[in-house]
Amino acid sequence: MPRTIVITGASSGVGLAAAEQLAATDTVVLVGRTPQRLEAAARQVRDAHVFRADFEDLDQVRDLAAQLREAYPKIDVLANNAGGMVEPYRRTKDGFEATIQGNHLAPFLLTHLLRDRLTGGVVIGTASRAHMRGVPDPDDLVGDPARYKAFPQYGAAKAANILFAAEAARRWPEITSVSFHPGVVRTNFGAGKATRFFYKYAPFLVTPEKAGALLVWLANNQHLVNGAYYVGHKVSTPFRHAGDPALAARLWDASAEATGVRG
Repeated sequence: MPRTIVITGASSGVGLAAAEQLAATDTVVLVGRTPQRLEAAARQVRDAHVFRADFEDLDQVRDLAAQLREAYPKIDVLANNAGGMVEPYRRTKDGFEATIQGNHLAPFLLTHLLRDRLTGGVVIGTASRAHMRGVPDPDDLVGDPARYKAFPQYGAAKAANILFAAEAARRWPEITSVSFHPGVVRTNFGAGKATRFFYKYAPFLVTPEKAGALLVWLANNQHLVNGAYYVGHKVSTPFRHAGDPALAARLWDASAEATGVRG
């Protein structure tokens, strides 16, 4: 029986590549922000279901969750893949720094709202080795524009992805939660012309198809280590702060308060 697989950030890059591969056997749900790109992605993915939400607006995340709950009694895999780097500093309508909201608070909220649909399933968070560059501060999810630096803040958000997966495994044993590093992927990722040029043209970058295949491997693997951080097909130890259970618990509680969820 086909599984239901929800992939956020599915209109391009890793998410779209994974969706194309998974659609051969499963019902794939594409979630993205930009209507035109979503429409183009839907033409590439066989029988795809499409939903739109901007993760810089938590009300749209709540609406998305409600739509997904109505459409699917069970979700077998939720791939929290949406995210990116923001430059310069931007504060969302919800009052949080945009990088931490788009990469962490929004998927945190979405996963909570879909929790009962995910029982027995898998949640996969697209993290990054960039997590070594920044530490999330549970006491400050707003940030200071005067001290803002895009790469460290992106690193902090990716560390938050790893911490969330590990803490979810401790709190929600009925769901398998993991995070992974997809490689340095050739996409339209980045903030600023120089960064975007690098991620589009540097010769050693991983293709979206190869990174997407890793997401597919995780989605299909019945022997994942709950709470683990994967690099390639192996469990890896993240940098110290991203493996700190105390920080994970503090971040969870702060994120729950920020998004208005419990559990």
